[in-house]
Amino acid sequence: MTSSDVGGIIFSMIIMGITIAYFVFAMAGIWKTFEKAGEPGWACIVPFMNFYKLCKISLGIGWLFLLVFIPGVNFIMFIIIGIKMAQVFGRGILFGLGIAFLPGIFYMILGFGSSTYQGQANRIM
Repeated sequence: MTSSDVGGIIFSMIIMGITIAYFVFAMAGIWKTFEKAGEPGWACIVPFMNFYKLCKISLGIGWLFLLVFIPGVNFIMFIIIGIKMAQVFGRGILFGLGIAFLPGIFYMILGFGSSTYQGQANRIM
């Protein structure tokens, strides 16, 4: 084993550690966001149920999560869900775009910050 091999292994382990930490903190943020909205926090770790709950919280209609599985439409749906999620927690459109493009960071801010769930004032759009 050469020193470059050891360096590569150490670098890979550091990147893996950062990735795992990011994932854990992001899940904690989404968990707290779900709880603030009156949904069970554990739903964020159940496949498909997490999209259902996100649509239920943000859009008011849970079955719209099926649109996330249509190629092309899913990109637009993630943006809409992000913006609506920000709105139901009293945040603006830029925060919603942050949720859409950097969800781990912005869900941590939403979940652990002072934002409160304000309900479904405007359903869908």
